[in-house]
Amino acid sequence: MEALLFFIGFVGNVISVLVFASPIKTFWRIVKSGSTEGFEPAPYVVTLLSSSLWVYYGITKPDGFLVATVNGVGIVLEAIYVTLFLIYAAPSLRAKTAILVALLDVGIFGAVVLVTRLVVIEETTRVIVIGAICACLNVFMYGSPLAAMKTVIATKSVEYMPFFLSFFLFLNGGIWTVYAVLDRDIFLGIPNGIGFFLGTIQLVLYMIYMNTKVSKHSGEAVEGRSQQQRLLEPDGACRHDEEEGQT
Repeated sequence: MEALLFFIGFVGNVISVLVFASPIKTFWRIVKSGSTEGFEPAPYVVTLLSSSLWVYYGITKPDGFLVATVNGVGIVLEAIYVTLFLIYAAPSLRAKTAILVALLDVGIFGAVVLVTRLVVIEETTRVIVIGAICACLNVFMYGSPLAAMKTVIATKSVEYMPFFLSFFLFLNGGIWTVYAVLDRDIFLGIPNGIGFFLGTIQLVLYMIYMNTKVSKHSGEAVEGRSQQQRLLEPDGACRHDEEEGQT
């Protein structure tokens, strides 16, 4: 059982890294243009917080090594994305990004660590508290695919819901749900089970609307809205549902 659990967790690590790396083309575009254009920093700042919390959960929970490693990669990549925002954003957006980082990635993460270390003394209770916080954050973040699916239904086009990103998010939710069931980890199971369910719906919508083209007028309106609707994340990876469609 331990060997099977390790294998599934390893596969989950590989898939999760692909999800974390999905915005690389977007940031390569930002670097080449020297501007963040209409992209928003919030998804990356929140994903950095989520990854940090999951690493904390992974190193606190016995045998949580695989959860910690994949989200450690997430911390590195999301920190790079946030840094590029701070470099290339306009002054007002740069200030907004810095405030978000201070409030979420420093303030909230620091508060969680301090409270769970100073107030929650018993280790088992500490794992439960951290896991519950991580699961709640991920469930909240999984609201973003609903916006993407609403866009697909409204336009009857999957132009702004790239297949491979949806497919890897589907795989990621599925593999980590299996891992959570085998490991009896409800905090991994709930958000990833939701992610697997939503990923399945996305693939069904893709099959339904894959041969339909969105009109130019509708596409421009959707693109403007989709800039505000990005987030996520799998076992800690936040959703970047529309980004690849805009590169």
